[in-house]
Amino acid sequence: MSASRSETISPASSQRNFYAFLWHASLLAFAKNFMDVDTVLPAMLIESGGTSLHVGIMTAILLGGTRFAQLFFAPYISNQPFKKKFLLLGINSRILSIGALGGIIFFMQAGDANWVLWLIFFFISVFALGGSFANVSYMDIIGKSLLEEKRKSFFSARQVLSGAIVLISAYVARQVLASESYPVNYAYMFLSGGFFLLLASIGFWSIREEIASRLRIKGTFNFFSVMRREMKENKRLVHFLGFINTQGISVSFLPFVVLYGKDYLNAGSGSTGDFLLYKVIGMVVVSLVVAAVAKKMRYNYMLYGNVVLSVLMAVLTLLSKDLSSLYFVFLIGGVVFSLFNITMNGVLLEVSGKENRVLYAGITGAGNVLPVLFPLLGGWIIDQLGFTTFVGIFLFFSLISVWFIYKIDCKK
Repeated sequence: MSASRSETISPASSQRNFYAFLWHASLLAFAKNFMDVDTVLPAMLIESGGTSLHVGIMTAILLGGTRFAQLFFAPYISNQPFKKKFLLLGINSRILSIGALGGIIFFMQAGDANWVLWLIFFFISVFALGGSFANVSYMDIIGKSLLEEKRKSFFSARQVLSGAIVLISAYVARQVLASESYPVNYAYMFLSGGFFLLLASIGFWSIREEIASRLRIKGTFNFFSVMRREMKENKRLVHFLGFINTQGISVSFLPFVVLYGKDYLNAGSGSTGDFLLYKVIGMVVVSLVVAAVAKKMRYNYMLYGNVVLSVLMAVLTLLSKDLSSLYFVFLIGGVVFSLFNITMNGVLLEVSGKENRVLYAGITGAGNVLPVLFPLLGGWIIDQLGFTTFVGIFLFFSLISVWFIYKIDCKK
């Protein structure tokens, strides 16, 4: 490969990749609601015979576990100059696993609950790991496959399209859930999700990856050595890791709210569709608000605001006496989920330097310890001590995050 080609992608390829990534983002936004990790998947698991412990394990796999797994994938994938084949491997494993999950649920019988639960966990694990595997490649490819002046246009276009599409998708998914009874409705949901993921993957097949990657990681042990050195030299990194561990558990709370609704308020499949719709509305609204005020508002204010919303979300859950009041929990939960992801990326850029952002992204994945453990322990806590104790522990860690936000002291 020539030096010039290794430095700059051609304008024609950049334009082709621009539309390819946009195609994938649009179809993925539509697909996500059919396999939503906060509402659809936990509701299906509970109706399949799962307990609070099962919900905790599933949440740990899908939320904290995916980021933590990137630590083990990154050293191998980063050492490969071209990553399109790994991107396709990850996305295809997700398509096959969610399609298989839909097929299993469609043909399951009442007496199949025990072995079906094992298969559900197996395919959910493949689905989660496939996403983690693909994400490592995706971040590298998108950085080198679009001209720098096109990136901002892409992210803006992606946000506008995704916001509109995800609302339509939430409504359609809600109708699908209400159209049939369990288990057929969930089978239709996952088969539809797999189909739209398949359509989304067409965008990845058409990507032109012209530039070889230069980042090299010698191995996992070397990565931990570098991580320890960075933590000694950059105390803001230590506080950032504290933040993502304490405030990071907020994104794993909603699956337990689904459990609360089904165990205490008799929520059914139709309610799951409503939960999803309210969550999506919250996500879309906060995305539009943040886009409008991003240049005027410091990250500190958004971080503190998200702590307040997390506390409110937990308290309202305990105060909810009927499903209509629980819908507002999901509305707030959508805001919390979206705001955490938006601010986390921005704070990461501020804490890191220009030359080590990829490294810090990997460290962020390695630092997701509590978001992995909390759902696992949460399921056990609910079984043994009750939902109120679980919420109390959640509130404790949410409030601790205030100290880490104060120590990070974002300037932008």
